[in-house]
Amino acid sequence: MSVITLQPRVLRRRLHRDPIWRRWTAAWLGGAALGVVNGAIRETVYADRVGDLTANQISGATLVGLLAVYFWALDRRWPIPTARHAYAVGGTWVLLTVAFEFLFGHYVDGDSWSELLENYDLTGGHLWILVLAWIGIGPSVIRALRVRRADKNEGGRS
Repeated sequence: MSVITLQPRVLRRRLHRDPIWRRWTAAWLGGAALGVVNGAIRETVYADRVGDLTANQISGATLVGLLAVYFWALDRRWPIPTARHAYAVGGTWVLLTVAFEFLFGHYVDGDSWSELLENYDLTGGHLWILVLAWIGIGPSVIRALRVRRADKNEGGRS
């Protein structure tokens, strides 16, 4: 039995009919790699100097910037055609990121579920939920900027 037959019908249909979504979904691996490298740098370079909470805040802001550049590069290579596509990509990336964070964090890093959930507590100064929000809306923001720039350029030609 193939992997495709085990997936829900809607997902199978999207995989077959939407090459942009498929490419951007595969590109999530690059975003995950950015996150892992960013976290490794945080732990080895500055976490001991500034403390865990501040280090997480710095690395969260750094990751948002890195992902903005990554989204821009992906959108240049595989332009997202509609806002709906952009939200689908962002939503997919959020789901993949949360699944990776909890599964890797718990089963590989050995973090407890409560430790993992603590990262979502804005009242405690944890900003991870804002990073996830950027992951969700980032593709649509980058797409909107590209479309706005293209519209401005088209308007200036007449």
